[in-house]
Amino acid sequence: MKKALIVVTSNDALGNTGKKTGYYLPEVSHPYVVLKKAGYDVDFASPLGGTAPMDPGNRDLSDAANAALLSDEKAVTSLKNTLTPVQVDASAYEIIFFAGGMGTMWDFAQDVRLGELAAKVYENGGTIAAVCHGPSALLSAKLSDGSHLLTGRNVAGFSNDEEVAAGHAGYLPYFLETSLKEIGALYSKAPLWQEHVQVSGRLVTGQNPASAYGVAEQAVRVAAQTL
Repeated sequence: MKKALIVVTSNDALGNTGKKTGYYLPEVSHPYVVLKKAGYDVDFASPLGGTAPMDPGNRDLSDAANAALLSDEKAVTSLKNTLTPVQVDASAYEIIFFAGGMGTMWDFAQDVRLGELAAKVYENGGTIAAVCHGPSALLSAKLSDGSHLLTGRNVAGFSNDEEVAAGHAGYLPYFLETSLKEIGALYSKAPLWQEHVQVSGRLVTGQNPASAYGVAEQAVRVAAQTL
């Protein structure tokens, strides 16, 4: 069976605000539903492994994908027992998807193992996908020739404008848009909260939660063309 890996944050602290955060449920559930429909067996990983924290502010069960994921016993169990990066066999996966959520801003870019994992999947011929703050995991992704995975590639991710509009600017460790540009990614964005998906070879990225379905759908399409 085809396999995909969804990577989520291990961090449940929203900086020094005293508030809780984690992965953003729709950015996990929407891709999960798309991948399962396309025939993928889906595993979950996180920087620390074990139980992955879900942001408490987005458990909306009126969202059909959210409800489907949370009623899927295998998925729920997997999210309570996520793999660590060292436990992941990169050669087993056709797609690796980095889900967003504010928690990622404190552990995705900071954990170079995630960048190494993305590079391995990519160099094995796999497809790399990320949405919203998920592309932060790719800030450390360097290929075996020393070049950066994102340099010169069309990339989307949560915009500086969206960070400011959401009130995040005061406590973020960095701005994702700025960091993507600094490593040579060809960053582009849509107006606030609008869907925006970029496909650059076997790299698929999206700007915000509204882009999660589109990123997953394009990742499936790209992977099918690669086989």
